[in-house]
Amino acid sequence: MSTAIQSKTRETKTRSALTALRNEGFIPSVVYGYNTESTPIAVSERELLKTLREVGRNGVIQLEVDGKQLNVVLNDFQEDALKGDIRHADFLAIDMSEELEVDVTVHLVGESVGEKEGGVVQQPNREVTIKVKPSDIPESFEVDISELQIGETITVADVRAKSKFEIITDDDYALVLISAPRSEEELEELEADTGAADAEPEVIGEKEEE
Repeated sequence: MSTAIQSKTRETKTRSALTALRNEGFIPSVVYGYNTESTPIAVSERELLKTLREVGRNGVIQLEVDGKQLNVVLNDFQEDALKGDIRHADFLAIDMSEELEVDVTVHLVGESVGEKEGGVVQQPNREVTIKVKPSDIPESFEVDISELQIGETITVADVRAKSKFEIITDDDYALVLISAPRSEEELEELEADTGAADAEPEVIGEKEEE
C-alpha cells in the first residue's frame, strides 16, 4: 500500500475559499464512512493523482486525517469538463474485513469468431458492480469474447457463474455483442450523413468585423 496521503481540515465552504485551495494545488474533499464522521478536508492534487496511478481507480488509499490514518476508497469525484482537473473528491472510509460494492471497468479479452468474420464488436456497457473485500478489488472485470459469433451477446447472466466475484448487476445487463458487418451501401450512406452534419452552416446576415 502506498504512503498515506496527508490532508488538512477546512472550515469554510465559500466559493472564494475553495478557489484559493485549488490555486494552491489542493482538492476540496470530504471523508465519511466507517467509524468516521463526515469531515470536510483538502488533499494535494499531485499526491492523489500519484497514488491513484499506483493503486488504481478502485484501490485502497491510506488517508491521514487529524493524525489518524484511515483506509479509504475514492467514492466519487467531480472533474472540470474543460481542463480535466479534479474539482472535488469524496473519500469513503472502509472496514478492510467487510465487503463493499464497487463499479469496475469491463475489459474484453480475445478476438471473437464474429470479429474475424467481419463483425463489429460493440460494448454497450463498460462497467459492472461487484461485491468484494477491499483488498481483493480488481483493476478490471475480464470478459472472454473469443467464442462470440455474429449476432450473439454476452450478458451478466452468461458470466455470473464463472466469475470469482459476486456480481450485483442484473442478469440482462449486456456487456458485449457482435453486430453484422455493414454493407458498402450502408457505409456510403453513413459517410454522406456524417459529411452533411459536419458541413459549416451558412450564416445569413452576418456583419463583418470593423
